[in-house]
Amino acid sequence: MSKQSVKERILETALDLFQQKGYHGVSVDEIVEKAGTSKGGFYHNFKSKDALLYEIHDVFISFVLKQTKVAYDKYDNPIEKVCAMLYAFTNVFDVYNRHITVFYDEGTYLPPTYKLIIKEKRTEYRKLIEQVIEDGKLSGDFREEISVTITAMAIIGLVNWTYKWYKQNGPLTMEQITLHFNDLILRGIVTDKGYEEALSYQHLLS
Repeated sequence: MSKQSVKERILETALDLFQQKGYHGVSVDEIVEKAGTSKGGFYHNFKSKDALLYEIHDVFISFVLKQTKVAYDKYDNPIEKVCAMLYAFTNVFDVYNRHITVFYDEGTYLPPTYKLIIKEKRTEYRKLIEQVIEDGKLSGDFREEISVTITAMAIIGLVNWTYKWYKQNGPLTMEQITLHFNDLILRGIVTDKGYEEALSYQHLLS
């Protein structure tokens, strides 16, 4: 098992402390002490505590963006694309569960400069979802009358709240939960043609 870098130790320590005490309840001194490093080590990796909180968000949004782009490029059919992209989204709640919980609970404290960067990355993600919906409308798999933007925002809103209730040791795996999301979303947006394809790809609950 590889040894953690100073940056990784600081990040992991901050995640624990922010979950326990909240963002404003934790000082840089406390993070440094618990991480077993120095203030010099902290400021070599992060300009400030705000920069550390931003990094917590950037880790998981960058993961989602990368995996979503891979999913989009991997498949030709819009139904396959949207389901793979959806799993790229839900899977982050498994991989970066603590990062997401900390950021959603504490991210409001970030200054405007960081919030603007975050908004840009989230917009980039939303546009990927909008693109696959537009693809599906053009191919006849998704209903012509649905709004691309509203549908994309509905999908994002549906999944975003998962961090509040998902338990990694719960009765359902993330794959099973994603199948439920697939079913709810697809039944609302597919045409008759798309429905038959979704059934054949086993993206609906039986």
